[in-house]
Amino acid sequence: MSRPLSHRQRTLGPLPDLEPHLPDEWWRTLFNANYLKTDGDVVENADNTTAEVDLLVRAAELQAGDKILDLCCGQGRHTLELATRGFQYAQGIDQSRYLLTVARRRAKQGSLPVRFTLGEARKLKLPPGQLDCVAMMGNSFGYFQHADDDLVVLDGVRRALKVGGTLAMDLTDGDWVRRNYEPRSWEWLNGQELVVRERQLSADGQRLVCREVIVHATRGILVDQFYAERLYDRQQVADLLTRAGFCAIAEHDVLEAASSRDQDLGMMAHRVFVTARVAERAQALAQAGVTKQRLTVLLGDPRLPDPVKRDGTFNAEDLDTIDRLKRVLADWPDVSVRYIDRHAQLAKVLAEDDADLVVNFCDEGLRNDPALELHVPALLEVFGRPYTGAAPACLGLCADKAHVRAIAASMGVPVPREAYVAQSDPDPAPALAFPAIVKPNIGDGSLGIPVAAVVHNATEMRQRIRELRAELPDRGLIVQEFMPGTEYSVALIGNPGFDLQPLPILEVDYSALPAGAPQILGYESKWHPESPYWTDIRFAQAQLEHGQRQRLVQWSARLFERLGCRDYARFDFRTAADGEIKLLEVNPNPGWCWDGKLNLMAQWANWSYSDLLRAIVAAASQRIGLTTVAATNSDRVQSIA
Repeated sequence: MSRPLSHRQRTLGPLPDLEPHLPDEWWRTLFNANYLKTDGDVVENADNTTAEVDLLVRAAELQAGDKILDLCCGQGRHTLELATRGFQYAQGIDQSRYLLTVARRRAKQGSLPVRFTLGEARKLKLPPGQLDCVAMMGNSFGYFQHADDDLVVLDGVRRALKVGGTLAMDLTDGDWVRRNYEPRSWEWLNGQELVVRERQLSADGQRLVCREVIVHATRGILVDQFYAERLYDRQQVADLLTRAGFCAIAEHDVLEAASSRDQDLGMMAHRVFVTARVAERAQALAQAGVTKQRLTVLLGDPRLPDPVKRDGTFNAEDLDTIDRLKRVLADWPDVSVRYIDRHAQLAKVLAEDDADLVVNFCDEGLRNDPALELHVPALLEVFGRPYTGAAPACLGLCADKAHVRAIAASMGVPVPREAYVAQSDPDPAPALAFPAIVKPNIGDGSLGIPVAAVVHNATEMRQRIRELRAELPDRGLIVQEFMPGTEYSVALIGNPGFDLQPLPILEVDYSALPAGAPQILGYESKWHPESPYWTDIRFAQAQLEHGQRQRLVQWSARLFERLGCRDYARFDFRTAADGEIKLLEVNPNPGWCWDGKLNLMAQWANWSYSDLLRAIVAAASQRIGLTTVAATNSDRVQSIA
């Protein structure tokens, strides 16, 4: 029985001209499970992979200790083959989450320690001069709408390579394709699915535009999609590489793909294999004038009151935290650092500041007012200063914790049951089971969340609401189910589209608290040294099943991107009574101090405190295009697909 017409894939029918229907960024969605079926006869062919890697190793003169990047690695067939042959420093980058998932699964099955990272070729901003070889295999060049973008890719590759490092790539022979492409073809993928292809040259003759329709024998049209590739002839390739700063450009063997179906090979039929090396002068010019990166570090103002801190002021431990930060940064030979902590003159100083990057560690907020935390990056935006961490919109959004959880719920991330209590509600009686926790909807540093925040009946709930309304009269409140299970924190370093990494997940250990004490990280745990919440709570590396760990990281990565976090963020979760792990809150610009959660998780990844700070600065530098500060030890944690 066929499906109802409303559920069938929409198809455009016969088209006289394919080019108007070609999406600008068709490559964002094309490389999925269907791709591995339609092109699997070539790109899942072990003989092809073996022959291509043989040529790569020979032409690029690869050595076992070389650092190799497989750019646009797809499902990782070349990267994994290199790792199998003993190239232990091979890694892959691709923009397809689906193909990277396949690559990681295969690496795990083969016990191969290969790192696969989500990223786009145009945004390749790795530390300069680190790689021996960048390979672009499997006809992965020339996808962009504008030819200038191909030059951007090559420029990023050249910066990432060492002087004398090698770019190796295969790409379709443009002249051959113009003469030999098939305007129409069809082939059976299996006993049930048929792929029909149409091809036309673009109006300017510089690209081959293709249409691909997949038809199922009983279900009808499954896919109707378009893609294209720029057709470079040999001289154009050489000219482009020269413009990008490469020398010693050499052509090697022509790649003639084998196919298990032996039918339509398309763009893979006849490819040229080219190598080029980074010219010493080009690399020198890329780094000319760059000696030390100038950092300006913004901090809270120790001269002013701070309503969140113990006794409403900076304490000895706060000043020690700042001193430790300064001692670490003083040991960085590649930066010069200036500190700004006098908020009365902040606008004037920022207007005149000429730093390459502002490190926004002022999580206290402007004039130490947590409600004004977003005003600090807002000032930086006004004066056009590049900075680390979240933008004002993200900080404002994440401050509203109920709003964040509503967004998370819409994305399928589990959240606790809760009710919002406005200041104007005359007799709040949220219909929740007890125990529950009453807390401000907007807050920082656990202000307004003491041990008494956990309530066990309606009387305690109303009493706590009255107390909070008196203490914080300008804020709405949340009454939330109290989740008695394990609490976790997930930290992410980096940025989507570049290199977003999770640190080892943290678990809160409440077992040493006095019997019956509510198990929460409340105000006492942060600001009362005499409290058992300060002395008895411990943190440990989480013991989670692989599937649970993967879900927490993936939920966090999706929220990181959706909420607009940048460079680093922390995501707190807790286990409900029924065993389901749910989101508590999202913390953009989380605490950077030496004894905080973030640094503890970094230590479990074998990072030093200096490594953590470098990773934050490097993430921001990479995002804005600076390349002088490199992260340390970032290869020791797994990137996110």
